[in-house]
Amino acid sequence: MSNVNHLHQFEPILKQYGIEPQFVENFGKTIRVYSDKGVFSLKKITPKHGTDFIRNIQYLYQKGYNRIVPIYPTFDGRYAVLHSNQLYYLMPWLPNEEKEDRNARNQQLFRELARLHTLSLHEVSIDPKEKEEHYQSLTSLWENEVEFIEGYIEACEKKQYMSPTELVFCLYYNDIHQALTYSKNKLKEWYELTKEETKARAVIVHGKISSEHFLYDERGYGYFINLENSKEGSPIHDLLPFLSRILNTFPKRCEDCIDWLYVYFKYFPLKEDEMLLLLSYFAHPGPVLRVVEEYFKSEKRNERRLVQRLQKQYWLLKNSEYVVMRIEEIERQKKQAAQAAQANTGAQE
Repeated sequence: MSNVNHLHQFEPILKQYGIEPQFVENFGKTIRVYSDKGVFSLKKITPKHGTDFIRNIQYLYQKGYNRIVPIYPTFDGRYAVLHSNQLYYLMPWLPNEEKEDRNARNQQLFRELARLHTLSLHEVSIDPKEKEEHYQSLTSLWENEVEFIEGYIEACEKKQYMSPTELVFCLYYNDIHQALTYSKNKLKEWYELTKEETKARAVIVHGKISSEHFLYDERGYGYFINLENSKEGSPIHDLLPFLSRILNTFPKRCEDCIDWLYVYFKYFPLKEDEMLLLLSYFAHPGPVLRVVEEYFKSEKRNERRLVQRLQKQYWLLKNSEYVVMRIEEIERQKKQAAQAAQANTGAQE
């Protein structure tokens, strides 16, 4: 599509902001607008996501959180314009010059995420019956997964010749089983700790935390963009997807991940029940199990592709396991230090 057509397409939208575009560039769902009033970013979203998105943005503004790329109102005070069955909202275009390495950048991201969660923190009511149903349903699902892999490894080991995928699964079996057992135990600890509670902490969850969605202005301040998937939820719903994406790579011991998490915990400490859920969900070997289940159910199998996928998801499992064990170690040391300090205080008294 030519730039002239682009201009005609967006002129009716930008007119409601008092902006006359001189040139526009298309970046997928984002349009870079050059005008006599500066450079802007015009973002397109579906109306389905728009209502919650605008409400959450306004809520964060009211709570005093200003590290969101500003969304400009139209002349009549709206934060989005409906045009051709799509919603559009307008922001400044940030230069986003990287002045720090990735580690420092993500540390700032996690500081800001902790601040976003702190300012939007509130309590929600929880029905103990619904909590019990969730616990029983998830426990049943995970027990079925244990039964599946136990039955499948027996079937594999009875074969005279295993396929490459079956052989790799057998090599990975102990780690997968161990991760499932750990996840179940942590979930049980969480339920026993909270089954009588009728309140839980909730925050505005960004919904798609990523270094690509954390931009810098010309002064070096970081701002979140792309809150279109924002919602009310547990803070761990921002942490887990980010870590899974970072760890979905070749085998590595991600000490940076530990640093980022504990920057976050410094400013927004998780309660004991939240930490138990974080560890339970984080350790669960869901991605590697999905590959095994797909292989088991498939009639036509691409062995090479499935072995590669199984290996990649196993790497994610082991990378996650390292972070989980480091968190366990750090939290255990903190408890021991607190108990020692308490004992010393009691002895002095």
